[in-house]
Amino acid sequence: MQVDWASWQPTVRATLLFIQKGGKVLLIRKKRGFGKGKINGPGGKLDPGETELDCAIRETEEELHIRARNVRKRGELWFQFVDGLAMHVAVFMSSEFEGEATETEEAAPLWFPVDEIPFDEMWADDRHWLHRMLVGQENFWGRFAFADDTMLTHEVDWHSQPGA
Repeated sequence: MQVDWASWQPTVRATLLFIQKGGKVLLIRKKRGFGKGKINGPGGKLDPGETELDCAIRETEEELHIRARNVRKRGELWFQFVDGLAMHVAVFMSSEFEGEATETEEAAPLWFPVDEIPFDEMWADDRHWLHRMLVGQENFWGRFAFADDTMLTHEVDWHSQPGA
């Protein structure tokens, strides 16, 4: 599958928010919707007129009943699926939050040591950027093509903008 990334436009805009505390990262097991059954970070689709930051905080609150503070954008992911789905995902991190991560209808919270992330239960792209981001790298972008759960192509760059 060839993707013309130069003219690519997303059909969906979404966010992910990774909370890191005490050498561990808070992940979720998705219980419904896109990615059901997979482990990922909390996040979801932007509502009309919503900023990426507001979306990341809102989705984390809805999925885990915690409110992230001092949230920082770390990168961007572009996904093109064979079925036509084109998703832009803004990736955020925080080390501060209020409340206790609680299971909801959407997600079950899971804390993992940063060096024990269960990549085999996650989207295939995560192994190309997540650990590096969690250990301090930032300002990255990744472009990925998928056929359902199978990653067809991947490209990740650190410290530059897409297309640069």
